[in-house]
Amino acid sequence: MAVKKKSSGRRYSPKAGKAVEREMRAMKKGKLTSGRSKKKVTSRKQAIAIGLSEARKAGAKVPPKKKAAAKKKSAKKSTKRPPRKAA
Repeated sequence: MAVKKKSSGRRYSPKAGKAVEREMRAMKKGKLTSGRSKKKVTSRKQAIAIGLSEARKAGAKVPPKKKAAAKKKSAKKSTKRPPRKAA
């Protein structure tokens, strides 16, 4: 039987948590804006995403984006099969 290795330590660093907390407070005050459009952020999920992005840029321990992780998985599985012969 194969034993799955338990991951060590925290998934997100305390530094990342502080960045998310700072962005959440800014959102609640109505001061948080997104990207180039500079539109006001009202979504809790978007505020968290902005906080994690800032933490990533600052070098905090944060897992990679889900989109980036999915690309890595699909790149590994993309082995081409030979075309089927028509009967």
